Amino acid sequence: MATVCMNQGAELNVTEANSINEQEMMQYIADKTKASQANIALVLKHEQAYINKAHENAKGKDVDIDGDDLADYILSRKDVKLDELTVESILDAEMDYLMEKGHAGYVD
Repeated sequence: MATVCMNQGAELNVTEANSINEQEMMQYIADKTKASQANIALVLKHEQAYINKAHENAKGKDVDIDGDDLADYILSRKDVKLDELTVESILDAEMDYLMEKGHAGYVD
């Protein structure tokens, strides 16, 4: 089982991520951030690529993801034309959703 630890102590069980209702999550994020579905999908696509790369480099160990580094990575993508606040709001709303659904929590 792979685990991703975000910089503020939140933990996401990656193996459970497949059971997430993506449409429901996208709507939740859109309602909280007022971002378009296309922008949300773009941010989440780049977030997943960043996490996948971190897992490749970790060789099966737990992965610590710094939220600021993640946001910087997303903002550095050529197809992302969003400001930092919007990207961070989308990521924060995603984490809120995952925590509400029991897919993420805080590490003690």
